[in-house]
Amino acid sequence: MREIVLDTETTGFEPMQGDRIVEIGAVELYNHVPTGRTYHQYINPERGMPQEAFEVHGLGDEFLADKPKFAQIGQAFLDFVQDSTLVIHNAAFDMKFLNAELKWMNLPLLPMSQALDTLDIARKRFPGSPASLDALCRRFNIDNSSRTLHGALLDSEILAEVYLELIGGKQPDFALSTNHESETTGSAGRWRPQPRPTPLPAHISQKEAAAHDAFVESLGDGALWKKLG
Repeated sequence: MREIVLDTETTGFEPMQGDRIVEIGAVELYNHVPTGRTYHQYINPERGMPQEAFEVHGLGDEFLADKPKFAQIGQAFLDFVQDSTLVIHNAAFDMKFLNAELKWMNLPLLPMSQALDTLDIARKRFPGSPASLDALCRRFNIDNSSRTLHGALLDSEILAEVYLELIGGKQPDFALSTNHESETTGSAGRWRPQPRPTPLPAHISQKEAAAHDAFVESLGDGALWKKLG
């Protein structure tokens, strides 16, 4: 299963009011494990950078002036993500900008159903608690000390760690899931432990068993061991 953990930086909040993407960062996961393959691109927004946005990500007009325009990298971006699930924190925001840019280029749009929103997952798992990326890093003891400014690739790398914690750790199924049917998979196609055909032999001696029984007897009729027996 291929997933792309993704983040963008922009000039503002509304593409329909002239705001544009200035950076895309993405990390590839395969079966919930980072492959080491990434996508990173700074983009010339073809407009000036508002001071409020510059204070968030530090990407100014001079730095972005010689970077490619989205029209020059849009197809390469689609080639990278393909039809993989897009893991995004506050997915509606990034998908809104990505699809606006793709629409302006007459390229295929990314369906919202392709996105998995980690903000939504966090709010459902920890209702009433802060669910920002920084808050989740604190909750899961993930080091984000290098995040002095927002950066798309750094944030996607951090989000990948947060996402794996949100779904139960770095190996949520211990790589035991399979794609083929067998006598042990059942109809769901997933590996499940089966009863041992022969029980394991006891590892205590008869003397040890007798000593344990005598100890339990000495505890009286209300002993928990007797209730469990």
